[in-house]
Formats: sequence, structure tokens, C-alpha cells
Amino acid sequence: MTGREKTLEIVKRLKKEYTGKPLTVLRFSSPFELLVATMLSAQTTDVLVNKVTEGLFKKYRTVQAYADTPPERLAQDIRSVNFFNNKAKSIQKTATLLLEKFNGAVPQTMEELTMLPGVARKTANIVLSGAFGIDEGIAVDTHVKRLAFRLGLTKHEDPVKIEQDLMPVTPRKEWGNLSHLLIFHGRAVCQAKKPKHQECVLSDICPSRNI
Repeated sequence: MTGREKTLEIVKRLKKEYTGKPLTVLRFSSPFELLVATMLSAQTTDVLVNKVTEGLFKKYRTVQAYADTPPERLAQDIRSVNFFNNKAKSIQKTATLLLEKFNGAVPQTMEELTMLPGVARKTANIVLSGAFGIDEGIAVDTHVKRLAFRLGLTKHEDPVKIEQDLMPVTPRKEWGNLSHLLIFHGRAVCQAKKPKHQECVLSDICPSRNI
């Protein structure tokens, strides 16, 4: 089985397993809200982020509102997420930059998105795919990193190199799906400490089925 055949089989089986699941668990009603939620989600669970953004998005309804709020005050509204001080600074600076350079709109290219404070390829990929349906790459979070390694799709630890390994063996139209499906499977079955091999629909094609 070639790398591309294997990836297609993984996507096919996981789609069947997680059919009907929303592509992103993060709740948002605009590209900017998805950008904020994704920035908050670094090393923080999506469940907690959704709790935080429920109040945050009611309080701050425009990009201008975020830009006008001192980071110290914004930090108090997101203090239950990890690294809330740094994230507050990044969100406030991003809002300011969006107003200055992009007329307050979230840009739709990888190059422009990664110019924003606190936005690396993973966040940019999630926003492009989730808000605009644009697949520029594959978002590599901790679950994608772990599963790609266990499934033998990469030997790297660096997210950028993992993404470079995954992109050529995955059809472009499945780039966004692959990331979400691996995240679902990582949470439900292929967990970090104790993977549930007996429940895994990929066990027969997984080189790590005996770990």
C-alpha cells in the first residue's frame, strides 16, 4: 500500500466512523471569531475555549472592540485559558493590525494570516479551512502529530515537517478533513497514554497496534 493509498483508506474509514460530526468543535459566527477561538485553543481544550468565548463574543462584538480594549482587561476575560496574558496581547495586536492593513477583515491567504501576531501555520490552516473553505495546508496539533507518527505517515516531530509529509500523500480536498478526523480519533480512541486498539477501525493498517 502506497502512502497515498494508505491515507485515502484512513480518511475513508474515519469518515465512516465519525460521520455527522461538525468539522470544527470551536463555536464561531464569523471568520474573526474563529481566529480568536483558534488562538485561544493553543494548549487549551476546545470545550474550555467554547465556555470562554460564549461570554467573550457577547461582550466584544467587533474587531474594533478588541483593538480598543487594553490587553490587561482582555486578559481578565480569558483568564481560564492557558497563557491568557500572551494570548490577550496577541488578540489585541491582531485586531489592531486587521484594522490598519486589512480594513478589519480576516485575510484569506496563508502569507497574510501568518503575519498576524500569535498566528502560525496551524491556526492559519484552521481559519482558512473553517471560515473560507480554503485548503492551503494541514493543521497539525498534538493529536495529528501523535496519530501521523503512530500510523507511519511521518517520522518527524516538528509540525511543519509533519505537514510537509502529509500534504503530498493526501488529496488537497481532504486536507481539512484529515486534520479533523485525526483529532476526533485521537480524542476518542488513539489516546496518548492508553490507545484503545480493540476499538480502533485502523488497527489492521496501523504499525503501532501493539504499543
